[in-house]
Amino acid sequence: MESNCDIREAVIEIPALPAFLETMKGIAESAGTHIICFDADELAGRAHAAKAVRHALRAWQEGRAIANTLEMEALLYAAGTRQCRVATGIGLHEGTNRCYVCLCPPSEAAAAALGKVMNWTEEDWEGIDGEKERRLMERYDITPEEIDAVGGRIRPLVMERVALLEVNR
Repeated sequence: MESNCDIREAVIEIPALPAFLETMKGIAESAGTHIICFDADELAGRAHAAKAVRHALRAWQEGRAIANTLEMEALLYAAGTRQCRVATGIGLHEGTNRCYVCLCPPSEAAAAALGKVMNWTEEDWEGIDGEKERRLMERYDITPEEIDAVGGRIRPLVMERVALLEVNR
């Protein structure tokens, strides 16, 4: 199902979030796609974004979505929560954003239009340093014991939290 989306990295400067979201909404509507943005600093990598979008698309297609939009449904999965207020914490914010931008379905027209309001990049954001690991542990309620149990790797535990939202609906 990931082939239904194109995931890219972008750096975005957002002076006013409501105006930026309206701009993105207009681009999405004119291109016939959904634009889902995740804060890369709050995710365990590109695979985390892809997994959240996959689950959201499936929930949407099967009529099990709990959010009013596919974009919010994807944020809920990425955050591993049913609380929209919590999920928006891993979306866009005012200031500088390092984001995974998902276009579902892929749209070169949308990508070109978005390129005028954000800077596409091919930086490697897969690394998880100590500070990011601490944030992820806090956000996903992961204990040091759990990390020890999986050989010191936090990424599989975050992915498990995304998948568990299926059960905890």
